[in-house]
Amino acid sequence: MAVITALSAFNASARVDGYPVKGRVIDRITREGVPYAAVIIVGVEGSGVMTDSVGVFLFPELKPGVYQFSAIQMGYKTTVSPEYKVTPYTPWIEMEIDQDAAELTASTVRPSPFLRTVESPVSVRIISLGDIDRIPGANRDIARIVRSYPGVSYSPIGYRNDLIVRGGGPSENAFYIDGVEIPNINHFATQGASGGPVSILDSDLIREISFYTGSFPANRGGALSSVMDITLKDGNPDRQVFKGTVGASEVGVNARGHIGEKTTYVASLRQSYLQLLFKLLGLPLLPNYIDGMVKFKTRPDAKNEVTFLALAGFDNMKLSDSPDDPGDEYLLSYLPKLKQETFTAGISWKHFADNSSQTFVLSYNYLNNRSMKYLDNDDGTASKLILKGSGLEGKAQFRFENRSYYGNWTVREGAVLNWRHYNSARYTRLYDGILQEYASDLAFLDYGVFGSADYKSPSGKVNVSMGMRFDGTSFSRNTASFWKQFSPRTSVSYMPWDSWSFNASAGFYHQLPPMTALSFRDDEGENVNGGLDYMRVASMAAGADWKLRDRLFVGLEFFYKHFMDIPVSVVTGVPLTCTGADYGSIGEEALVSSAQGRSYGAELLVRWLIPDKVTLVGSATLYSSGYRNGTDEEYIPSAWDNRFVINLSAVYEFPRFWSAGIKVSALGGAPYTPYDEDLSSLKLVWDAGGRPVYDYDRYNASRLDPYYQIDLRVDKNFYFKRWTLGLYLDLQNVTFSKIRQPDAYLSTGEVINPDALSYEQRYAMETLELWSGTIIPAIGVTVEF
Repeated sequence: MAVITALSAFNASARVDGYPVKGRVIDRITREGVPYAAVIIVGVEGSGVMTDSVGVFLFPELKPGVYQFSAIQMGYKTTVSPEYKVTPYTPWIEMEIDQDAAELTASTVRPSPFLRTVESPVSVRIISLGDIDRIPGANRDIARIVRSYPGVSYSPIGYRNDLIVRGGGPSENAFYIDGVEIPNINHFATQGASGGPVSILDSDLIREISFYTGSFPANRGGALSSVMDITLKDGNPDRQVFKGTVGASEVGVNARGHIGEKTTYVASLRQSYLQLLFKLLGLPLLPNYIDGMVKFKTRPDAKNEVTFLALAGFDNMKLSDSPDDPGDEYLLSYLPKLKQETFTAGISWKHFADNSSQTFVLSYNYLNNRSMKYLDNDDGTASKLILKGSGLEGKAQFRFENRSYYGNWTVREGAVLNWRHYNSARYTRLYDGILQEYASDLAFLDYGVFGSADYKSPSGKVNVSMGMRFDGTSFSRNTASFWKQFSPRTSVSYMPWDSWSFNASAGFYHQLPPMTALSFRDDEGENVNGGLDYMRVASMAAGADWKLRDRLFVGLEFFYKHFMDIPVSVVTGVPLTCTGADYGSIGEEALVSSAQGRSYGAELLVRWLIPDKVTLVGSATLYSSGYRNGTDEEYIPSAWDNRFVINLSAVYEFPRFWSAGIKVSALGGAPYTPYDEDLSSLKLVWDAGGRPVYDYDRYNASRLDPYYQIDLRVDKNFYFKRWTLGLYLDLQNVTFSKIRQPDAYLSTGEVINPDALSYEQRYAMETLELWSGTIIPAIGVTVEF
């Protein structure tokens, strides 16, 4: 506290009242400046300035904080910018606006930060810079930030970022950064899914996130549950800016600047000390990671823009050799050691022509995952090796998109070509004493074509979008029939009054099963999953929004999803999409595309903004998620059937750049499968996996208790003439809430019938209560200069 007091006194003596903000308003198509347009600060009355003859605007002095800007000009559609943070190094702000002949006057237009697109009027959330920085309990982690929004569930057990959207599994999501596809957004990712304990993305480099929980754009394929479209910040064209961060689990540095007059860059490098956090959580794991990200953008002329992006992560998870309690011993009995590398590189070229733009994207990503497990973690005894696996998965992509503007119509079309490859080797000791060992080498092409047309009525009250997509692969004769993967979609929005809108969308979406499943081979080297189909979902959503100017938003939405051709395990009968919330990989087993699923529910979102004072976000989701293996069977709750998720967060801005936030979360109990205690006690079974086996005849027959927690966050920022200092305290679960996990069923190591035949010998077993939940403090310091 003494340090903060001293800094406050120094800050008062060196205080600045504000910083200049400069930018330009340009025509999206011609790329020329728009003269004499009004640029205002959203939510601040009387804050407007005018662009000059070449479209440049200047706010001479703005108080430090987070702002959105709106550009208004006769003959153009009103545009609202992403959020920008005003500091000594606020970047040049470029706002692109579209021509609109029907817009005869600019005086009646009121900008709103609650934006939807014509193509996706429902099931999309825009997550801004302010949300990323200040949502309590998220610690600026992207996968945790989206939990505050409707439709997103999670597991309070362990410390993982599994993205569970509208009752779908963590293997059903797709991720893009500036139009370049990336395989996942987490370190220590589950291969075949997308979860992990911490994000691989440095949130300091993110400008905005468009998070789709349905109504997917036609140019974004390969997802059944969600698409996360991330936009990075551009570099600073005027100066070199550096920022250092020391947080609860990592230390990092990033930079934003320029190379010459036409090229800007952003870059980030982070090193973790996550093992300290895991020790606090009572998890006997020792994870360590390094990640880096870089983006270059160059504009050789006004009509062309080239962007290069690269992202890399290096992960190493060891196991503690000194467990603190029986619960740690249980986790250590089955968790493997992990090593993982992930890498993405991509380049995009965007060309602006008369009334159209073309985008070309060339990228490559790969994930190299290795795991190893010894019985009793005795890696000095070769005969105790029970698991050794490796999987290297890569994807090269070329994508072309064209966007044309015809008055009230916007037409998009494009194509994508992917080359996928997967190399794996796996050694597993099965519970019946048989060793399973195989290697796989798989490569094939997949391709897609897509198109959509958006119409916006002259009055702006009616918006309609229609789109379609075809996908196919050379993996098999069945999946090569691209007409079977026809994905039509449509959406409509009607705004009878300025404050009300009614929206609906419907569509079919397709996704290939993960490469781990497509490449699986039996003991004779035969690909037993060659008959798998594309996974499919028919998705519908409808809702209504009510807005009070730019201050208050209330949205109610209903959704229904019907899943088809979901791969299901031949051995256990569990759908592939009900797995993926643990470390390692999924899909390496015999599967058939026979499961069906359904998910339906209602979502409520309330967002209240008072600029420079209060940001309140409340969301509630009531839903049901289940599956069945045939049309004549009853639906069984899926692994993600929490039934309800409720979040309420509020951030209050105090004088002198203090802010405090609170978040209350409540989550329904997830179903779980009891153990088969009789089978688990067999010595051969236990020695094969070091853990009990489930009774799949009672799949998801039990359910955990509901769970709630409260998170707090406090921020203090100091603004000086040429640098800034930020301090924050983020406390997750200040109520020390705990949830009881399924009891562990453990071997004592004592054989109770040593004279019996080897396949009849049993261990003496014991039951151990497991609880999860503790306070997680995070203290961070940031310096920008």
